[in-house]
Amino acid sequence: MANLKVLKNRIASVKSTRKITKAMQMVAAAKLRRAQEAAEMSRPYTERFNAVMAGLALSAGGEGAPRLLAGTGSDKTHLLVVMTAERGLCGGFNGNIAKKAKAQAADLLAKGKTIKIVTVGKKGRDALRRDFGKYFVGHVDLTEVKRVGYEDAQNIARDVLTRFDAEEFDIATIFYAQFENVVVQHPTAQQIIPFQAPEGAEADGTLYDYEPSEEAILADLLPRAVATQIFAALLENGASEQGARMSAMDNATRNAGEMIDKLTIQYNRSRQAVITNELIEIISGAEAL
Repeated sequence: MANLKVLKNRIASVKSTRKITKAMQMVAAAKLRRAQEAAEMSRPYTERFNAVMAGLALSAGGEGAPRLLAGTGSDKTHLLVVMTAERGLCGGFNGNIAKKAKAQAADLLAKGKTIKIVTVGKKGRDALRRDFGKYFVGHVDLTEVKRVGYEDAQNIARDVLTRFDAEEFDIATIFYAQFENVVVQHPTAQQIIPFQAPEGAEADGTLYDYEPSEEAILADLLPRAVATQIFAALLENGASEQGARMSAMDNATRNAGEMIDKLTIQYNRSRQAVITNELIEIISGAEAL
């Protein structure tokens, strides 16, 4: 009888878990719609902005180009900006970004480079702390931010640019997840300083006359380019996180349902065995009389 009680408690526990995972799946689905719309709406602007920046970079890439474009002339020190979520329960979303950052950090160290790490999101910090904690130089906490905005990207960009002006690093790279759909999110590493157009971004080939000069325009646009790329990455991350959480909670809900079915069958068989034993005892007692 004790075994039946244990099985009954386990079934009740798994049912409670299924209710929670189902609720989390529905919440993630609602948030995903908004996050996906925000990410997709930002892409045309970001792509066009990068195309203009790529054209300007080709025109003004020689001597006298701004440091954000030309770089410091060295690649000794790298700043890695690792952007993950503040919360878990979203499948491999956080782990995949951290894994890509770890691989690049280890590769840079093997080549004798110096690395510095700024984390955006608690989960990335937790994942990297054990192996690369001594390289941490900053952390951005977005726990209290209900919806990521351009101002948050500007704050991160301002911190990165301040460090660059102070000659704390030579190359900066951001790590995030590129959203494709609910099931697929691609961990991505993108260099933002010196400016490097994202893969696939090309100048449109149109010839422009610039007033003032390309160098003067770039000096104003390059800091905005850093903030724009960080903002786009945050939006992609937001959609990827909700998509991964929705998928993970859907799998958890289905697994809980399968476990409930198995436990119910086991409970019914155990109950049937108990009833059968009781009938045998009653019949045996009756025959003995």
